[in-house]
Amino acid sequence: MRIALMVIMNFLIAPFAFLVLWFRAKTYKGNYMPGFKITKFMAKRAIWGGNIKLEVHGLENIPEKDGFIFYPNHQGLFDSLTFYASCPKPFACVIKKEAKNIILLKQVNEATGTLAMDREDVRQSMRVIQQISEEVKEGRNYLIFAEGHRSREGNKVQEFKAGSFKAAQKAQCPIVPCALINCFIPFDVQSIRRVTVKLIYLKPMYYEEYKDMKTVEIAAEVKRRIVETIAQYE
Repeated sequence: MRIALMVIMNFLIAPFAFLVLWFRAKTYKGNYMPGFKITKFMAKRAIWGGNIKLEVHGLENIPEKDGFIFYPNHQGLFDSLTFYASCPKPFACVIKKEAKNIILLKQVNEATGTLAMDREDVRQSMRVIQQISEEVKEGRNYLIFAEGHRSREGNKVQEFKAGSFKAAQKAQCPIVPCALINCFIPFDVQSIRRVTVKLIYLKPMYYEEYKDMKTVEIAAEVKRRIVETIAQYE
């Protein structure tokens, strides 16, 4: 119902925006800023059209220097929209291979340099992790959902997969934990009533803080910080 509302409220501008996104996807050559800009525009319009209030905290915690990775909890398809709409810095995502060719997501993925990971294929996953670490060293930012798949228990956070943090460890980059609250509601609840979702950017963990930690320990610490933040803002 809410997706339908988003489309109806943006029916005049949606076709034009999609054409621009399609063009950015087809002409992508490594520069993800143009694709990020149109995706940001579309995300803001979708949130407005969907009768959703996005409450953002902690923008000052986003590192000034590029070359970092966001690690949020994962509640559903709406999660990425909150980042595209609120983050002032461009980033690429890491998604599961099943979402690679879904209409609209496909164009967003191609326009922003998003990488698809096959969690059933260890070699492919390691290649993606290596590519992420190399690109982050060069100044590209990424967003990785460390739970691997969405939580189906509301704001309850699942275990974070240690392997997701190998990219940050290899790149020796800042890790930015992020807490998503009520982001499951827009697309999971059959209602178009006004809803408030929250995104909190936490203080980053710099390499000096986690360099002596195992990836399992890093995952547990990032999860702990997010869980505490959800309890504070929920």
